[in-house]
Amino acid sequence: MLSEPAAATVRATLPAVGAHLDEITERFYAGLFAARPELLRDLFNRGNQAAGTQRQALAGSIAAFATHLLDHPDRRPDAMLTRIAHKHASLGVAPEQYALVHEHLFAAIAEVLGEAVTPEVAAAWDEVYWLMANALVAIEKRLYEESADGSGWRKWEVVERVTETADVVSFRLRPVDGGPVADFRAGQYVSVRAELPDGARQIRQYSLTGTPGSTLRRISVKRVYDGASPDGEVSHHLHARVREGDVLELSAPYGDLVLDATDGTPLLLASAGIGVTPMIAMLARLAADGHGGPVTVVHGDRSPADHALLADHEAHTAKLADAAAHFWYEQDATPGSRTGLVDLAGVDVSDGTRAYLCGPLPFMRAVRAQLIGKGVAPADIHYEVFGPDLWLAAQA
Repeated sequence: MLSEPAAATVRATLPAVGAHLDEITERFYAGLFAARPELLRDLFNRGNQAAGTQRQALAGSIAAFATHLLDHPDRRPDAMLTRIAHKHASLGVAPEQYALVHEHLFAAIAEVLGEAVTPEVAAAWDEVYWLMANALVAIEKRLYEESADGSGWRKWEVVERVTETADVVSFRLRPVDGGPVADFRAGQYVSVRAELPDGARQIRQYSLTGTPGSTLRRISVKRVYDGASPDGEVSHHLHARVREGDVLELSAPYGDLVLDATDGTPLLLASAGIGVTPMIAMLARLAADGHGGPVTVVHGDRSPADHALLADHEAHTAKLADAAAHFWYEQDATPGSRTGLVDLAGVDVSDGTRAYLCGPLPFMRAVRAQLIGKGVAPADIHYEVFGPDLWLAAQA
């Protein structure tokens, strides 16, 4: 909770700080990477930095956290904090790095706002920062303690490579050390650290697409662009260079979009494009458990040929006692599927449905609105964004 003097100061200065947050975060990252270039090379996503999306997500989360402190002083925005903490844990972020971020972030604030940053203003926003940072450190500590692999990296050998579509490849992996494989929760992801031709060790997150409880890991990777842009450099590297027998470094499983199907609540799993990946693990879990409750499966894609893991999508759904699949394709729709974008107008959605969404933001926004229109409670709609979460900060 903010102290009363700090709350008054933050309330008075939030409009000015918020109006300059994009510039502040831009200068923050520039200063941080000038002082510590290895962080851009080996920790931060160079693609997100080049596109500016990480800067937007950071600005949005700071503004959302400060606003929440003012509007709900007795309640933390745990949904936002937990999602950020899972991503940080998957990267191996350490508590001492928050002091480094503080140093460069507040230098950027002073540089952008100048004389407006009085000692009183600096102290108030310092409270905001450390409330957020300390909450994240505590959540990340718990995540590391709960993880069988801690915060370290583990080497995994590729034992099978499968071409799913023209742009998606699956890798099945086993630990090089031969040790036990901890279970994961359906919907979670792992970080993959890849050494690129320029020596950088870039990290990306990929959903686990195998069945929880397996002694192997499976990830399915969509190639983004052609490798000429940093936005797609890791996926291009994995597609072009990684074969059976090669070794990858993986983190422990993390992610807060996890299946909860223990109470018989009707489920709806909606995806588009490569957003299918966490849904495949959820369906695999449901099928393995002999789940008997109602499950509605929804997916949209460019065409059946572009629908990654289509055979798994259909097979897992067919094993469920009370499940229906609805597929939409923009072209080449097959018998039983529909042409165009996902439209739930003709899909029955049971009362009390719990929904899980993954795909491009426009898709998830549209499906969320349709579900709310059908009476699904907003609190029962859960989602995963691949990349910086530009949605959550706006809703927190």
